[in-house]
Amino acid sequence: MAYDTNNIFARILRGEIPCGKVYEDDQVLAFNDINAQAPTHILVIPKGAYVSMTDFASKASPAEQTAFFAAIGKIVAEKKLDDAGYRVIANAGLHGGQEVPHFHMHILGGRGLGRMLPEAA
Repeated sequence: MAYDTNNIFARILRGEIPCGKVYEDDQVLAFNDINAQAPTHILVIPKGAYVSMTDFASKASPAEQTAFFAAIGKIVAEKKLDDAGYRVIANAGLHGGQEVPHFHMHILGGRGLGRMLPEAA
């Protein structure tokens, strides 16, 4: 999957589309998912143009990587998700169910989330 400079997250980063901002710093933007799958469903995106976790891990600077994962920790703490638990998910590629070609992670919490995948048949 190639990076598309007109994907919805790139447009959000450019200010063309509003978002329900939860967190922002020089490297990261986080906002509420408009199609929430749990009471807390926040998308965390790097401000750089990365397609997937693999792309981010191989091309982002150490400062970008540190800021990204630190932001997830700050959001989890601010939303008080630690005690009851939460899930962090990154979808990548066709089989991973990735819909937007901009690396992002979902923070989900606020209710029991069940098994991550159905049991194998």
